[in-house]
Amino acid sequence: MADVQVVKNEDSLRGLFFALGAYGLWGFLPIYMKALAHISPAEVISHRVLWSVPVAGGLLWALGRTNDLKVALRTPRMLGMAAVTAALISVNWGIYVWAIGSGHALDAALGYYINPLFSVLLGALLLGERLYPTQKLALVLAAAAVAVLTWEAGRLPWVALALTLTWGAYAYLKKSLPIGPNQGFLLEVLLLLPPALGYIGWLIATGQSHFLVGAPTDTVLLFGCGLVTAVPLILYANGAKLLKLSTIGILQYIAPTMIFLSAVFLFGEPFQRAQMIAFPMIWLALVIYTGSMLHRARRA
Repeated sequence: MADVQVVKNEDSLRGLFFALGAYGLWGFLPIYMKALAHISPAEVISHRVLWSVPVAGGLLWALGRTNDLKVALRTPRMLGMAAVTAALISVNWGIYVWAIGSGHALDAALGYYINPLFSVLLGALLLGERLYPTQKLALVLAAAAVAVLTWEAGRLPWVALALTLTWGAYAYLKKSLPIGPNQGFLLEVLLLLPPALGYIGWLIATGQSHFLVGAPTDTVLLFGCGLVTAVPLILYANGAKLLKLSTIGILQYIAPTMIFLSAVFLFGEPFQRAQMIAFPMIWLALVIYTGSMLHRARRA
């Protein structure tokens, strides 16, 4: 059922292009979502789900892997696991869309910077993986950065933490989903499709829909949500299979860096004293973590 194949632990140019395409598209996504800031996150998410179905379905049909999906739809355990990952990714999307539209893109960048370190912590807590001294130092620096932001604002940076927790949990559980990445994504959006269609129908019935009503640009942007959602996820899933883990580990900082630059230079979000302290701490933590990872990869 799943894509079972022996994957060599080496980089390929094809894999690099896939991964760069995915992270580049994710990096530009805030600009796209900012153009939809006047539309409620729930409506945007519903259209992300709706229009992702034909994109992901078309790819699966072209690859000739639709039988895998049919088997998955008849397997209650797999449906249950996919329902959990679908719920997590929809919550993550909702928080992200709200953050970009409401002037919290810096918090979104922070959340995705912290995510690799959170994955290390998850591995230690849930899988019993060994934490190296450099990893512990990186985690302490990340925790200190969150503490600085909490002290300055008088509250936890909940947007960043929520994005970290939902994406980290999604990535962790996704690994145990016994189906290929393309099939898994289509299964998730199919499970989310009924509530998405129901909500879109309710908006149309109550005259609150932005699709095919009002500005034509709204319709075009909502229709395009399928492409900007499905394409980078599919590129990432395929690129990850053709690159070393260490290479993916470095490339994953492209997207939050682009989000950070968009927040400061395009959206004009204030980069205040707390951020001036916290972000360099996170960057230092990531340098330590990545350097340690590359050193261990070289030795291996």
